[in-house]
Amino acid sequence: MTDRRSFLALLAAGASATALPARAATPMHVLATPGCGCCHAWAGLASERGFDVTIEDMTDPAREKAALGVPADLASCHTVRVDGYLFEGHVPFPALEAVLRDRPEIAGLAVPGMPAGSPGMGDDPAARYDVLAFGGTAGAGTVFYRAGTADPFAG
Repeated sequence: MTDRRSFLALLAAGASATALPARAATPMHVLATPGCGCCHAWAGLASERGFDVTIEDMTDPAREKAALGVPADLASCHTVRVDGYLFEGHVPFPALEAVLRDRPEIAGLAVPGMPAGSPGMGDDPAARYDVLAFGGTAGAGTVFYRAGTADPFAG
């Protein structure tokens, strides 16, 4: 016979086994440069992490990025809109997920250019590059995350 404690334990185990990660329900809209394979590679990695990804090709990337508030000096090949934030370029997922979890008062994160080894550009965890926060309390851009280091969130 199942007692109350056993029943609650089974119920909890079943609920946790069927629960999806919080980001699984999070829609992510990727604005890609037409013909750019690495934009789609990054979006594919986001899908693998459980995000609900849609992709749209931009018609005028510079104008569209400016309209969204992406500083021109931080631009890359794709811009991502998710949960009120902007993510420009090949932002590593631990940094993106920290923003979504911690909700800092910034507009978003950017990885200017297209660093080799970044997500969608070879996916090398040892690749070193800075991820910059911009807007809000970050102003024009401050280092938020140092990819490829032992403690990437250290200032």
